[in-house]
Amino acid sequence: MALPVEEWRLYAARRWAALEPVLRERLAAASLHDTLRLGCGLLRPEAAAVLRRLCRRTPAGKEPAAARFYREEGNRLFGRRHYGTAVRLYSQAASHEPPGSPEVSVCFANRSAALFHLRCFEVCLEDIARAESHGYPDRLLPKVLLRKAECLLCLGRLQDAADALSVVENKIAMDGIMTSPTHQTLLKKLSQLKIKIHEKESCPEPAQETCGDIQRKSENWEENDSISGASSSLSLNFDIERGRHLVASQDILPGQSLLKEEAFVSVLCPGESHLLQDSSETVWDTRVTNADLYCHRCLRQLLASVPCRGCSYAKYCSQSCADMAWEQYHRTECSLGALLLTLGVFCHVALRTVLLAGFAEVSRLVERSRDDDKDLHNPEARCKHLSEAPDTRAGTRSIPGCNDNGQYQSSYQAVFNLLPHAEKHSPEHKFLCMLSVVAICKQLQEAGLEAAVLNQESSEKWSKPKTCEKTLGELSPELKTMAEAMLRHMLQLQCNAQAITVMQESGSGDSAVVNKKPMRLATAFFPVLSLLNHSCCPNISVSFSGTAATVRASQPIPSGQEIFHCYDQAIKMLLKCQMDAGNFLSPGHMLMGEMEDHLAQVYATLGKWQEAARHLERSIEIVEMHHGPSSVEMGHELFKLAQILFNGFAVSEALSIIQRAEEILSVHCGPQSTQIQELQEMKTCLSELPRSILQRT
Repeated sequence: MALPVEEWRLYAARRWAALEPVLRERLAAASLHDTLRLGCGLLRPEAAAVLRRLCRRTPAGKEPAAARFYREEGNRLFGRRHYGTAVRLYSQAASHEPPGSPEVSVCFANRSAALFHLRCFEVCLEDIARAESHGYPDRLLPKVLLRKAECLLCLGRLQDAADALSVVENKIAMDGIMTSPTHQTLLKKLSQLKIKIHEKESCPEPAQETCGDIQRKSENWEENDSISGASSSLSLNFDIERGRHLVASQDILPGQSLLKEEAFVSVLCPGESHLLQDSSETVWDTRVTNADLYCHRCLRQLLASVPCRGCSYAKYCSQSCADMAWEQYHRTECSLGALLLTLGVFCHVALRTVLLAGFAEVSRLVERSRDDDKDLHNPEARCKHLSEAPDTRAGTRSIPGCNDNGQYQSSYQAVFNLLPHAEKHSPEHKFLCMLSVVAICKQLQEAGLEAAVLNQESSEKWSKPKTCEKTLGELSPELKTMAEAMLRHMLQLQCNAQAITVMQESGSGDSAVVNKKPMRLATAFFPVLSLLNHSCCPNISVSFSGTAATVRASQPIPSGQEIFHCYDQAIKMLLKCQMDAGNFLSPGHMLMGEMEDHLAQVYATLGKWQEAARHLERSIEIVEMHHGPSSVEMGHELFKLAQILFNGFAVSEALSIIQRAEEILSVHCGPQSTQIQELQEMKTCLSELPRSILQRT
């Protein structure tokens, strides 16, 4: 979910409608700096209550009751030999236990047992080490150490296995009670493992041939001197019409690598099923989401996750990744987990971007942008700026985002200089983004995390909430600077966000043919990749490995031709399917309607409400043709269109569609249905908007 949850968007829309017309006009025309200056005081106390209520739907703290539930579920499924599912449940249990506690050590030990049955011996050993380091109960240790010895034996590490058995023998002997059934079972297992070690030592297995010596054909790659991570076959150009863009400086062949770039920042998309609905009783969700399957830092696929020390949400592939994330940004984000899930991935990316950059660099670039804004309001300076923009005599040094040496690097300076297109966003959307970043910064201030944000606090300190004397006070000047940069990044993301995708199996795993489709894994800033302009007929393809993107030519590209990228692969695939389907399906076929519906969903995810509405309207025409104008299917489609028009502030159209949807759904679902109530909330909110907005839309 890129944008905040719908209830927060509704709240922001009501606040916008309640503003004085003069203030709305000033905010609509304001620079980012003035937007923050005017808007900081507009986040009223009731907003905090709204956010607290919404945050309860996305709990991210450590809950002992949840830990018990997941551990017991893991035990139940382990007993039924569902070891893979048991591993995930033990991981969930560990994420809710405090570090260093006997309970978390038991989670790791139990998970090691499931991993052993899955024959994941190396990972099993890692979990046994974690159980020991977190204080696994001494009386239970012999059983776990026997498992360690058996893992080492299976891996062919015979001396290590023998050493582990010696430790077990000593522990059993120290207990002094050798007649209990438990000890007898341990001794029997110990004896069996000793025999196996002796057998393997007597008859060593032949060494297996390894493929490590196989030489892979290396790509012919010469890096560009001016563009970080780019091939020397590209050049950076600039003109007023196309802005910054990449052009082939020589003929390029299909399959040739053009760019290899690590994301400056990436945030894992949590997945819809992670978000729990309001409930009178606690219900722990056992469904698997991206948050459970991938490392929250490097995006590697998880088998046995390392939990965050402070929250239950963040999970990592290793302790190294967990420590690095904590050092770079998570020590600040940790206590804000529920708020960040509520305010959406774009807000989270904006916060993480400024945390990675550091306050000094953020402050330097924000101050410089304010000076540029002053110049643009000066007619003479503005004319000079426009006349110099396309001048290439100074080389790449004059191109925004390049450093003093004329190099365009994958750096925060390059991220900051991506265009926010503030003038193209509706005033209502900018207001929503402003309220959201101010809410985050106020929470940081109230939690006592300002020093950490400004890089003035040791990374060893935990982000535990502290009492703040002025919980509703104005933001400090430093946090206002960070908020201004965050607002800029939220607006940039609408056009410059890159979806990191992975191929994921869809449908049942029992099928003879495995069906895979691209799935959005994370949202990221790739400063160099963002130089590519969009085309529905791109000449490159992008692939991902973790947080790294590789761009290859998908067709011959002659020297001098611009390099084009389709910003969303889902759109590219759907448009191609739609074109192909049009050759043999009638325009009114249900499959044509489904493709229009999917296109609407993709455009809505990107915040492109007009395009989404256009495609959904075509889908509705087909639904009406097949099911009738008063069918429940028609009601559901109109409900979706109402949401899209509402989010795009197409007020008059939204009110008209809401009325049609209400008339149909009240017949089929009753006046108390959730959809009817949501439609009424949208109608109330839109009806309260001033006449000037109604006329504008």
